[in-house]
Amino acid sequence: MAFPAHGADGAPGRKPQEIPDSELSLMRGRYTVGGNAVAWFGVTMISTWQTASGQQLQGALTLAMDFGDGKVPRISFTPSVSITAVDAPLPDTGGRSIGGSGLRNVAGLVQSVQVAGDGNQASNAMQLTVRDAGASPGDGGDASGGQAAQRMDGASAVAGFDGEAARVLLQIDGQGAVEQWLRSGSVGQRIALAGDGQQAANRLRIDLVRQGPAGNLPLAQNVAQAITLIRAGGVGAGY
Repeated sequence: MAFPAHGADGAPGRKPQEIPDSELSLMRGRYTVGGNAVAWFGVTMISTWQTASGQQLQGALTLAMDFGDGKVPRISFTPSVSITAVDAPLPDTGGRSIGGSGLRNVAGLVQSVQVAGDGNQASNAMQLTVRDAGASPGDGGDASGGQAAQRMDGASAVAGFDGEAARVLLQIDGQGAVEQWLRSGSVGQRIALAGDGQQAANRLRIDLVRQGPAGNLPLAQNVAQAITLIRAGGVGAGY
């Protein structure tokens, strides 16, 4: 015996209706996390690179956003870079080519390693720490942006924040690049090595201090809120 289909309201033959995109686009609150507000948001980036000839490059920055006084964050920023002199001429890479321009269009979390040489070591590492209300780890200093930069023997190191995006970039002519970035909707690390016998590493740490009661919230929700707050705080266009 066959029975007629019934919908949720009991009407025979009624089927679920798909919600059109025009209505979905009007929805709000999809990334709201348990009613908890972020009181403090901090990022630390450290990039290091040592070539086979002994040259060493390092770039680092700390960026903090304190939301304790309201919706407009109080920003503190500290950059640092260093380059040691090369002990011997860098070897010719023989026309090897590497590129990562497409990563600039990728949203979300990005990690990339591209190696065209031999005997290289490369690593990317990220850490996210979420804590409930307490003392903010930042120093509370104000900063609207700026950068530290150095260039020597064909190598350059830059750590900068322009009010919209933060970035650490190490480059050596003909040898590749090591970089990290934080911009609207995107946090990333990239290592591209064209030479041989090189060692490169990216380390990135994100700290969130929440206001309100503690809750067992999924890690994915915390990451989504962090990226949303970056956008709201003015970290927009990339480099």
